[in-house]
Amino acid sequence: MEADVRALVARARSERAHAAHAVALRALAAVHRARWEHTEAARLLDTALRLAARHGDAIVEAEVRGARAAVRHGQGRVVAAGRDVDAALAALSRASDVSAEDRERLRAFLQLQRAALDHNAGRLRDAEVQYRRILSMRHASTDVTARVANNLAMILAARGRYEEAHASSARAVEVAAGLGPATHAVTRQTHAWISVHRGRLAEGLAEFAEVADAYRSAAMPLGEHHVEVAEAMADLRLLPEAIAAAEAAVEEHARSGTWLMWVEAQTRLAHLCLAHGDAARARDLATAVLLRSRTQRRHAWQARALVLDSRARAALGLDVSGDVAALRRAAAGLQRRGDLVAAVDAHMAAGRAALTGQHPARARGDLEAASRLAARGPLLLRVRGRVASATAALVAGDDVRAVGEARAGLRDLASHRSSLPTMELRALASGHGGELGEIGLRVLLRTSGPTQVLRWMERTRAAALAARLPLLPPAVAGADRASGEALPERALRDVVRGVGHAVEASAAVPSAAQLPDGWQDPPVGATPTTSALRGALGGRVLVEIGVCDGRYVAVVVDPRRTRVVPLARTADVVAAARPLVFALRRLADPSSPQSGEAARLSADVSLRRLRALLLEPCAVEGEELVVVPVGALHQVPWAALHDRPVALAPSATSWWATATAGSALASSVVLVAGPGLRGAQEEVDALARLHRHADVLGPTASRSGDVLAAVRGAGLAHLACHGVPRIDNPMFSALVLADRAVTVQELHELGGAPQRLVLASCHAGADVAYDGDEVLGFVSAMLARGTRGVVASIAAVPDVEVVDLMLALHRRLAAGETMARALHGARGEIDRDTPAGFVNWCTFGAHGAA
Repeated sequence: MEADVRALVARARSERAHAAHAVALRALAAVHRARWEHTEAARLLDTALRLAARHGDAIVEAEVRGARAAVRHGQGRVVAAGRDVDAALAALSRASDVSAEDRERLRAFLQLQRAALDHNAGRLRDAEVQYRRILSMRHASTDVTARVANNLAMILAARGRYEEAHASSARAVEVAAGLGPATHAVTRQTHAWISVHRGRLAEGLAEFAEVADAYRSAAMPLGEHHVEVAEAMADLRLLPEAIAAAEAAVEEHARSGTWLMWVEAQTRLAHLCLAHGDAARARDLATAVLLRSRTQRRHAWQARALVLDSRARAALGLDVSGDVAALRRAAAGLQRRGDLVAAVDAHMAAGRAALTGQHPARARGDLEAASRLAARGPLLLRVRGRVASATAALVAGDDVRAVGEARAGLRDLASHRSSLPTMELRALASGHGGELGEIGLRVLLRTSGPTQVLRWMERTRAAALAARLPLLPPAVAGADRASGEALPERALRDVVRGVGHAVEASAAVPSAAQLPDGWQDPPVGATPTTSALRGALGGRVLVEIGVCDGRYVAVVVDPRRTRVVPLARTADVVAAARPLVFALRRLADPSSPQSGEAARLSADVSLRRLRALLLEPCAVEGEELVVVPVGALHQVPWAALHDRPVALAPSATSWWATATAGSALASSVVLVAGPGLRGAQEEVDALARLHRHADVLGPTASRSGDVLAAVRGAGLAHLACHGVPRIDNPMFSALVLADRAVTVQELHELGGAPQRLVLASCHAGADVAYDGDEVLGFVSAMLARGTRGVVASIAAVPDVEVVDLMLALHRRLAAGETMARALHGARGEIDRDTPAGFVNWCTFGAHGAA
């Protein structure tokens, strides 16, 4: 094809057919652009434009300028691309010898370039208006129509309008079917991405795998496809898979020599590594991007890499105060190019760097600039602008404005979060408000009373869980499971295999049922008053913990008063907790008596230290507690730190909801033993003798469909199964049943949770904390669905020895005790002098009020 185009160029030049020569050069430039050779494409279009302008051919000039706008956009020369679009539209208006249909067709192409510029700059509302206007044109080409419908679908999904996005994406796929494999594959990628985001994970992952096959069949490079997969996996917090996909994209572009796209894929990989906590690798990747983009003279990508490098070094604890001037230049350049999102990032990075220097007040200008720019962008960018504005207010000493900006940002974030279809997406979205929550807490700790501090903590605590979904009827909850299996491990492996990496998924991936519209975050007024909390506590003491400026702080609500108690530095608590994790691991399976003794001594020291750091300052000895941890404190064995019953909760509001649920507990009991777990059958047999009318499902009978149906709405469910933890996204953690693993997400979609639940499996109580005071996992998912009490372990447990603890627990539950009191009593019967007994005594915790 390229040879034919070059022959046309040569013939037109030799015959001095200037218009034909310009058109042929434009075609040759398209060949180079398809290979991402933007520099050569731009050179050819420059020549074509001189020919068209010299001979006064307005239509050819408009077409060439439109093509050059697309090339300049790909180079990151956003402002220059915008000038080309304006000039092309002006040339089109001068053209006289052109039909109305051809005029509209070219206008649609040029307006697509304009809308794409707004789209990539983060001006989503402006882009949406233009895309809709183009779709209303009767004579737009099918290629333009497909691309516009595809881009509009992405905008609608970004704004949480998933059903509209799905419809627009389906239209793009239908139109693109006749445009060749490349365009069709691009539109199907978007369709897959939207399916993932609207909660149809099975459909999305399956379609991603099909698109990869289509790319390979057409001998098309997979680089862009890998980036799309990386984006989808990153949004679900499946970071190992996202990193694998981004690595494949980098390798693909390096292999094919498409170094422009390599820069973009490498930048994505660096961002993912930073999110995954690998700041050292992120820095190395950013350095490589800097070098490559400098040789390409792509100033926008140089600026992005500079910002990324500074963020990575800051995460490594290195001095970034000297970065301020360079970051300001990067921000100014990005702003001139119209790259709104990247410019905000650069201004914020400059402000943060300035805050670490000798003159922190100089950060205010950078932060205010980020705030002003962000106000023009989409909602999540505006939330980041609120962070910048609130931080600037703190620098200026304006506490009132700082809290006001934080409150407004959290309100905006709640609006965004309520539009998201899955719990993990809502929890991840809350991370955008983490800094806003801490800013407000910092000010209120200085200026307000304990009641206001508690209410602020509750504003940011477990908001994704509080956005309660309607309970799905069984027919809907199982709608995507007609085959009897969730999207199994195979599906995620298919996607990963499509990016050329043998990453093994450790848990089954569910086929998420489509969730109905209409759920909302609760209004602030839904948070109970302290007097309402006291009434529900019934003499118990609430200890809710927050973190501010590297220290923990507690609000204590006892029967007489509410008070704020300063606690330890977060680093000291981490230092005390870290040896405990290793000690419990060794005690669960000690290699020798001497190893067990050493681990027990280490564990005892850690427990005493944690008790002194976290509970002794609260002066709650002798009281029954309700503890609301934060962050890493969800992994602390709270029951082992206190001599009275302890109940845990993601938030005071969620605990209050379990305490004030009106209906009586049902009498039905379900006992499940999973396969391959030593002692599981003996455990459920022993419990069945206690609960004589229980529904018992043994290792061979515990098929997923039967288990899910049995526990739905049960008064008490007991699951003795192997647990498969997934730290990067705990909603994909799983319990192993006879036919497959059942994930947290599936349990969350039950359509009627058990009222009380005992998870006698390893790590089932180890919910994972996210930025923004969110927590996800088995326990939090079930509490969000209406379960009123859960007992689970934060670590590995000895399989056989746990049976005695479970029998003692169930005897007390059958006698009417709450989970916390029953567990406390059962723990008192354990022989703590044995390693297994100590582990079971230490690691099980009770959650909720029932």
